Amino acid sequence: MTERPDNDFDRLTADDLGATLTFDLSRPGRIGCTLPALDVPEASPPPAELLREELSLPELSQLEVVRYFTVLSQRNYSIDTGSYPLGSCSMKYNPKINEDVARLPGFAQLHPMQPAESTQGALGLMHGLQRILAELTGMDEVSLAPAAGAQGELAGILIARAYLGANGGGGRRRVLVPDSAHGTNPATAAMAGFEVASIPSDADGNMDLAALERALDEDGDGVAALMLTLPSTLGLFERRIVRIGELLHAHGALLYGDGANMNAVLGRVKPGDLGFDVFHLNLHKTFSTPHGGGGPGAGPIAVKAHLAPFLPTPHVRQNEGGFVLTTPERSIGRLGSFHGNFGVLVRAYAYILSLGAEGLRAISEAAVLNANYVQARLRDAYRLPYDRRCLHEVVFSGSRQKAKGVRTLDIAKRLIDYGFHPPTIYFPLIVDEALMIEPTESESKETLDAFCDAMLAIAREAEESPDIVRAAPTRAPLRRLDEATAARKPVLRWRREG
Repeated sequence: MTERPDNDFDRLTADDLGATLTFDLSRPGRIGCTLPALDVPEASPPPAELLREELSLPELSQLEVVRYFTVLSQRNYSIDTGSYPLGSCSMKYNPKINEDVARLPGFAQLHPMQPAESTQGALGLMHGLQRILAELTGMDEVSLAPAAGAQGELAGILIARAYLGANGGGGRRRVLVPDSAHGTNPATAAMAGFEVASIPSDADGNMDLAALERALDEDGDGVAALMLTLPSTLGLFERRIVRIGELLHAHGALLYGDGANMNAVLGRVKPGDLGFDVFHLNLHKTFSTPHGGGGPGAGPIAVKAHLAPFLPTPHVRQNEGGFVLTTPERSIGRLGSFHGNFGVLVRAYAYILSLGAEGLRAISEAAVLNANYVQARLRDAYRLPYDRRCLHEVVFSGSRQKAKGVRTLDIAKRLIDYGFHPPTIYFPLIVDEALMIEPTESESKETLDAFCDAMLAIAREAEESPDIVRAAPTRAPLRRLDEATAARKPVLRWRREG
């Protein structure tokens, strides 16, 4: 690494980041703060042989630290700076007023161990949200306890296991999962102790109904549930969903719904009316919370009345004295230390009340319209594996470009040069060279047109100048990683050279 002169820090730009670290900018003896005088007896340092030289921290002034991280923050991509066309993620705008509501002192400064009489406002909000989500899903009861979508999945399957065990179905050990499912679905079933059997999709992208019937006929008494994402990860509505529910119930099995894609049908259809027994929601996708980076999240589960006694604890109920936290009669127990991610619940409550019924319907209408607009603009440039109207997201294949030596990964990298965050790639797994695009309802036609123009330009480049696409990104601070080495021999911490 080339050493910088002491006065070169001010010329550090965003393009330097990644090549220049705080360790490289460090100068011996430079400090960022002045410590106060000791008000406790001075203690001797540890023996010298216990000190680890490789753990030394960079020595910088306070202004240098501030400038470094400010410049670094300018490289961050966020919904405030650009669109996220990530399929299956619903990365959409989160109204700032909902952030303000979640930070109100009466909410933000609560302690989960306060007595119920001092938290009636918060408990009332939770109870109200439970009832609203029950109405939106067409279910009877809702638990707000799950702290993420995947935890909501696990809670739903544990509830199904407990219910079946209490009603003579404890020997049912198989969970059916479509091949287009979210990867968490089979993982969840396995974590709950079930065997997983895959059900294929048909040529139109629906579940192969004949394959489902065969699986039930061969081992109907052994099937506990089917885990079905609606709409599917192909961005399609399962046209025979009511028949699927009837088949499962006729064999004593339950229908679990993965509601991660609820953004597509919000206010338009109630899963409870379609035959679902349990349905989880992702509040951080559908109902306004900054999404990504590992959290925060909330994955409430909505259930029909026969499953309500098995909901996790705590559950908010209202009695003559007000709102109280209760434990359902046959609860599967706690999912975490306290009551879920309360701040996410506040944001969702504010979002729903501010929009109302008409606003919630408008969300799904605009999300579906935007996805179909993208489909119409790109259908001649990229292969459309399921040529039918999509819902909130559209899945293309980069197989045409692959024939020219350009992979879907190359297309995604090239989008960075055009100023766009890449969409989800290589998922769903059943689509070769998948490009999964979800514009959400947040984006304007101008933004969609700019994105589509970039995708069309890349398709032309793949035909005429494939080396340009394969070399991308060329305008990012860092170029491509050696993916194999990064996966097998990752460099996870800084080490002093020499």
